[in-house]
Amino acid sequence: MTKKKRSLGRGLASILGSSTTDITTTKTTTEGKAPVAGATNEVFISQIETNPFQPRTEFSQEKLNELAVSIEQLGIIQPITVRKMGFDKYQLISGERRFRASQIAGLDKIPAFIRIANDQEMLEMALVENIQRENLNPIEVALSYQRLIDEIKLTQEQCSERVGKNRSTVTNFLRLLKLPEIIQKGLRDGLISNGHAKALLSVSNTDSQLSLFHDTIASGFSVRELEQLAKDFSSKTYKRTSKAISIPNPLPFSQQKMVHDLSRNLEKEVELKRNKKGKGKLIIPFSNDEDLERIFDLINK
Repeated sequence: MTKKKRSLGRGLASILGSSTTDITTTKTTTEGKAPVAGATNEVFISQIETNPFQPRTEFSQEKLNELAVSIEQLGIIQPITVRKMGFDKYQLISGERRFRASQIAGLDKIPAFIRIANDQEMLEMALVENIQRENLNPIEVALSYQRLIDEIKLTQEQCSERVGKNRSTVTNFLRLLKLPEIIQKGLRDGLISNGHAKALLSVSNTDSQLSLFHDTIASGFSVRELEQLAKDFSSKTYKRTSKAISIPNPLPFSQQKMVHDLSRNLEKEVELKRNKKGKGKLIIPFSNDEDLERIFDLINK
């Protein structure tokens, strides 16, 4: 005799099936009046957590303050995009600059378009959104393309179609990741341009690449001047004529992301310093004893 399958109790069934808690609902409720998926709603900022898949690792505080002033005067012109994680809980997909600036401006709520998305879809949306709309530095763009290929399992052709770029554009950005980390750091920090980086890629010898990189910063070589030097020394060693530029030891991307995520979670600018042997220190600033206790509480959760 086949056993009759037990149904959920009314209490549990009502919670799981309730439109106020079901993350897939698209119907507005009259009881909780919770914001629903597939529509733009005013969402409490305190109910939104930042995007763990955000490709941008640096935000200019000055630019955020300027945007906050604009928001105070004009409001939010373009809603952010979030995904619904549960009742009164959301995760940011795109629009982190607007989200952060709204916090600075002291807003309680922010207009948000609510979507349903799994982690893979969210990663893809966040990467594509940022590549298309945000002023990412070349290395951040390259890393975003690489994540689309590695984590979404796209070919370079599919990646180019997703972001609306020529395949050659995607390929050229990905090539930047073949440069030594210190040159990537210089490009990320604006010490050299994307054109300089492309010229350095034409040099096969790593020592020559590094020497040309240091001389470019010290002597202020233009892109054309560096291209000519790279052509002249494409197959022979270039000897540096200047002193090495002091650049902090660059962190691997995985560690950059961990520092970035920790900064988000603690709402502090966390700094990680390490030497070539891997030794270093993690610096977490705090403003007072109360702030320090808050940080300890978050770390110990």
